Amino acid sequence: MKQYKTPEQKRKFYDSKEWKRTREEVKERDNYECQECKRQGLVTIDTNEYSERAKRKKIQLVVDHIKELEDHPELALEIDNLETLCVMCHNIKHGRVFKPNINKWDHDERW
Repeated sequence: MKQYKTPEQKRKFYDSKEWKRTREEVKERDNYECQECKRQGLVTIDTNEYSERAKRKKIQLVVDHIKELEDHPELALEIDNLETLCVMCHNIKHGRVFKPNINKWDHDERW
């Protein structure tokens, strides 16, 4: 069984033709909508916007492993273990949402 522990192993997997084909299949199955937003009664779709700075289409939807790739490599390409998420929901799931620092002096009297 393949292992996906190191960044190099993961990169090789995510660059593979099999992953790219499966990822498109999952997005199509999920109607190009974020499934977490949908569970919350919202609709988030891919708008196909182009980023001039990055010189490519903006990434708005990703395909996420429900059971993590690193922990369950046997489910890497299992359609039932994949779902489409928007970037915000994906970041929240993985604890990558940063809250801005609140200025405790913001409402204080100014001199």
